[in-house]
Amino acid sequence: MASKKLRRTGLSVELCDRLKRHQIENCQDLLSLTPIEVMRLAGQSYQQVLVLLKSVSQSCAPSMTTALEVWKQRADLCFSTSLPGLDRLLQGGLSRGTLTEVTGPSGCGKSQMCMMLSVLATLPKSMGGLDSGVIYIDTESAFSAERLLEIAQSRFPDYFSKERVLEMAGRVHVFRELTCQDLLNRLKRLDEDIISSKAGLVILDSVASVVRKEYDTSLPGNLAHRSNLLGQEAATLKYLAQAFRIPVVLTNQITTHVGDGGERGAVSFTGVPSEEGSGYVTAALGNTWSHSVNTRLIFQYVDARQRQGIMTTRKWRIKGQTRASSLSEYGQDSTTTL
Repeated sequence: MASKKLRRTGLSVELCDRLKRHQIENCQDLLSLTPIEVMRLAGQSYQQVLVLLKSVSQSCAPSMTTALEVWKQRADLCFSTSLPGLDRLLQGGLSRGTLTEVTGPSGCGKSQMCMMLSVLATLPKSMGGLDSGVIYIDTESAFSAERLLEIAQSRFPDYFSKERVLEMAGRVHVFRELTCQDLLNRLKRLDEDIISSKAGLVILDSVASVVRKEYDTSLPGNLAHRSNLLGQEAATLKYLAQAFRIPVVLTNQITTHVGDGGERGAVSFTGVPSEEGSGYVTAALGNTWSHSVNTRLIFQYVDARQRQGIMTTRKWRIKGQTRASSLSEYGQDSTTTL
C-alpha cells in the first residue's frame, strides 16, 4: 500500500528521520522521487538508493498467499456479533481482513450496532471478544459515550463492574473527522493508531456523511472527484484490514432513485427485488462504492418494534432474510439495549 509508513518498511530510524525532515513519510512519497533526488535527500550512493527503492517497493506491494494458508486460517476468520441469527447470516460473524458495510434508513440502529461491536471487541477472547482496542471514526457526531457504557452494562452486567466498564471505555479511541480531507488524512495515518491502541476493530460511522455534504454530484466534475476520493478511502481501508487481519465496519446512508429501476434484481429496502422501470431505494454512493465493500448488511424496519436484516456479498443476494429474531436482540426500538 502506497500510504504505508516508511518506519514500517524496515528502514533505519535514522534514515526515516532524515527523510521525514523533507516531508517524506510514506512509501508513495519516496517512490515518487527519482533515484537522483533520493541520493541527495538520503545521502546514499546510487547503488544503495536502488536497493533502498526496491526494498520499499516490495514492502508496500500486496503480499501473496495460497489457498492452503487461507484454509488453515479459517478458524480465526470471523468476529462474532453475539447475535446468533446475524452470525448465521454472516456464516460465523464479521469477516476479518475485509470491509463490512451496514446501511439502512436513519434511526434503524446503525450507530448502535457499531457501539455494540465496540463493546464486544474489548471483551476477553474467552467471552467471544477480541481483547483489543477499537478505532471509532465518527463523521456525524453520533457517537455517545453514555450509550456505550449503557450497552456494556446492560448486555454484560455480570462482567462489567464499575472498574471494568471504565477500562473498556478507555480502549475505544474516538476520532471525529468532519471533512473529506480530514477523514482521508486520518485514514492514511491510521496504521500507527492501530498499532499504538492495539486495535482489533476499525469502525467508520459513516462513510457517506462528509462526502454527501461536500460533493454536489449535479455539478460538473464533482462526481469524478467524489469517486476518486472514495476509491482512495476504500483502498486504504482494505489495506489496513488485510495488513492487520482485522474486521473493518462502515456505515452508509441510503438514497432514492425515482423512475429508475437500476440494476435488475437490486435489493430494495422493502426486501423485494426492484422491477425494471420502477423507483427504488438503495445504499448511497453508487456502483463504484458498492464494488469496494466485501459484504453489505441492509437494516430496515419491519414495524415500529422490529428490524430486518438482508445481506449481500458483492452483487449476490443471500436468500432467506433473517427477520426479527436476528436483530430484535439489539433493538425492538431505538432505546432498547444492544
